[in-house]
Amino acid sequence: MPQESEAVVSAEARGPATYDLVVRRAHVFDGRQALDGLYDIAINGGEIASVSAEPLRGGQEVDAAGGWVMPGLIDTHVHFYDVHAVSGPDSMRAFEENELPEKLGLFLDHGVTTIKSVGDPTGGILDTRAGIAAGALRGPRLLATGCGITGRDGHPAATVFRDNPWARERFTGEVDSVQQIRDLVHHLADRKVDAIKLLSEGACAPSGGPKYLWQNPAFPDGVELERLPLDLLRAGIETGHDRGLRVTVHTTQQAAAREAIDAGADGLEHGVTIEPLTDHSLIDLMLEHDITYTPTLWIDDAHPDARGNLKKVAEAGVHIALGSDTFSGRGLFGANTLEEAGLMVAAGMTPTQVLAAGTSGAARQCVRPDLGTVAPGKRADLLVLNADPTADIGNLRDLSLVILNGELTVDKRQTRRTTTPATQA
Repeated sequence: MPQESEAVVSAEARGPATYDLVVRRAHVFDGRQALDGLYDIAINGGEIASVSAEPLRGGQEVDAAGGWVMPGLIDTHVHFYDVHAVSGPDSMRAFEENELPEKLGLFLDHGVTTIKSVGDPTGGILDTRAGIAAGALRGPRLLATGCGITGRDGHPAATVFRDNPWARERFTGEVDSVQQIRDLVHHLADRKVDAIKLLSEGACAPSGGPKYLWQNPAFPDGVELERLPLDLLRAGIETGHDRGLRVTVHTTQQAAAREAIDAGADGLEHGVTIEPLTDHSLIDLMLEHDITYTPTLWIDDAHPDARGNLKKVAEAGVHIALGSDTFSGRGLFGANTLEEAGLMVAAGMTPTQVLAAGTSGAARQCVRPDLGTVAPGKRADLLVLNADPTADIGNLRDLSLVILNGELTVDKRQTRRTTTPATQA
């Protein structure tokens, strides 16, 4: 039986306090577990003020009618700008004016209240972050690394952007010396990015191994890539840590994952995808170094070992964060995040484990302890669902309401049952 969360407060419910907004009579998944019974969740401003088994009063009240409340979903691995459409100042401007607002809204419409961009043009994505924060743009909370940092002629500079030099210069940061990577990390930190992303390899052979020919359907002839040298990898991670930033590293194979962890990485983007994870000492190393593993099955499920590898690390107790690797041109923003959650369950994780990965686990990866949990003092980013997501991950699609920063942002109810002042009820 689930334990009662320490977030539950009953006594104060008997007092006269009136909150800004109360979601009444809901089952609760608090970011880690499902709580027994029904609760009222009270919000003041942008924060959760109380989670109570007793009735609460609000100036605005929403009757969940026995539905489910959970933290808003966090997608920790998103590429937001259209890598195919943006190739110069005019197309960049056209994307920002004509496509960007709708794409931001799609995340909210699917219950994704926070996204982390891990490889968009630094200036553009930070301006977008500022626009959302200022209320000029409607969208989820946006965290950003700015450009992804890779070796000279590494992935994705020499792959995705090889025929798009304008975007290559802005979406990626190519470095070939320790000083260059230190300078670039300092530059990004000065611009107040939320984290740093390094790209160790694009499925290249380990250091000292044979050249790797990177191939996928978009590049049938293959692209010979260069690895990010180990001394640069270490320097980038050290500099990020010196600036107080979490550093995650793009890897796809065991040798690269071990190299990244040994160099001091905080997390693995993709993890191990292109080969079976047979090195059990690598899993031990993940646990020892408190690594977060972001499986990105939405993009990597084509690799036959990706699901099995995720199951192994999850069963071992490695921290998992939901991240879809979603990008323009395939699927739909927001919907791709829900597909990622379904794939993680298909890989062998329980719905509760996946919900935690998409809330408290993702918040941990983003170093945002104010997010991802239904508890007093946390940000009021909440979903109201009509059915139990801990029983069936597909119930994430049965979305009724999205509350972002304490405000009703999306209302999908067929009949508007609430939002009447309590004094008139």
